[in-house]
Amino acid sequence: MVSIANVQAEVGQELIGTAGGGIADDGVMDTDELAEALAQLVLAGADLADLVAAIGDALDVHVAVTTTDGRERAARIDEAMRERITAAGLTDETGRLRVEWLGDRGGHEGQPVPGAHVHREPLAAPNQALGHLVAIAEGDMVPQQVVALQRAATAVSLSITREQAVSAVENKYRGDFLRDVFLGRAGSDEFVREHVVGFGWDLSGPTVVLVAQIDPQPSYQPPASVEDRRHWQERFANAWRQVAAAVDRAIPIADFGSEVVAVLPAEDLEATAALVRRLVVAVAGDKGGGRRPFTAGVGRAASSPSGLPDSYTQARRALEVGRRFRGSSTTTWFDDLGLHRLIAMVPDTEELRAFAHDVLGELAGSTDEAITLRETLQVLLNTNFNVAEAARTQFFHYNTMRYRVGKLERMLGPVASDQNLRLDVAVALKVLEVVSR
Repeated sequence: MVSIANVQAEVGQELIGTAGGGIADDGVMDTDELAEALAQLVLAGADLADLVAAIGDALDVHVAVTTTDGRERAARIDEAMRERITAAGLTDETGRLRVEWLGDRGGHEGQPVPGAHVHREPLAAPNQALGHLVAIAEGDMVPQQVVALQRAATAVSLSITREQAVSAVENKYRGDFLRDVFLGRAGSDEFVREHVVGFGWDLSGPTVVLVAQIDPQPSYQPPASVEDRRHWQERFANAWRQVAAAVDRAIPIADFGSEVVAVLPAEDLEATAALVRRLVVAVAGDKGGGRRPFTAGVGRAASSPSGLPDSYTQARRALEVGRRFRGSSTTTWFDDLGLHRLIAMVPDTEELRAFAHDVLGELAGSTDEAITLRETLQVLLNTNFNVAEAARTQFFHYNTMRYRVGKLERMLGPVASDQNLRLDVAVALKVLEVVSR
């Protein structure tokens, strides 16, 4: 069998010229030899790092292979060039390469990195975008280098397709096992801990479950096709895997089709909270490159694998309720839900809505007056019906607030003095926050 090292040596012997890094003495790049050498690397089992190194050495360029949204999968870029790329604004705060700023098949008007030429080559398989091959040359890039990069993109695409095929099988097996864990049918704690070691995962200590879902499309956008949604989910899951692997490869990540699930270490809840923020920020980035907005929920800590089903259920509940009353693109912890947690456990939203209308009457409506009075009512509840403090909070005159209290009591009853009625009203307002979203 041809070894990767031997093939790499052949690439160097055949393509690295005496004075031009892959440009022969007559100034002509032998793109066929490059394509053949890279194909041999792929057949020998080389990974993307090997291909990137071979392309960079052969063409004397800085090279990066990224996902469709610019996450770096493999690169051969020295620190000096990275500093120049960052100075040119081509990376966001998470290190994502802003591939959307680079023109298709090379170039950005005016070239974004001073003194260098940036070329982007799309990577694709039939009916599927795979990412980008980005090359940066000092000075100008000669036409032969551009042609060679186009040929190299084919080999890189083949390598990514092969990796995806292998990963799909592995990820499905891992995801199925994690789903069994969440369903409580994977076996004893000892078996689960030992089994996941084979995946490179660690469930030896306390953990929490995080669930993330891509947010629904706004109503003003045309509905996406099933194929588009599938590609979005694949990219979303891969983003979580890549970001988590950069932190700790032992973090379990699984794609459940409509959601991505992560099991995070929870020895120190402050450290866990920081880790959640770090992962969410890194996956979200600056929303460029086709990234989809998403919402996340986090369950309570589980001391052992047998506690993960509860943490998973709590994380899903936190996501659902958080999205309802906090909006999309948020992260909600189950313990932060408060009363909303109990309200969300009621499956019949019509019954909840009926309760709110029974208690609040016309205040449960959607008119401007009803909304304004509900805001005042909530302030009064927050201040224990201290009229003076509520007036200051809403910047009302004292007499104006007294008038509003009288109006509210005519609509609701003696809410200022009846503690049971006040509790019903407070719950009804919380119900509206959930069911009206």
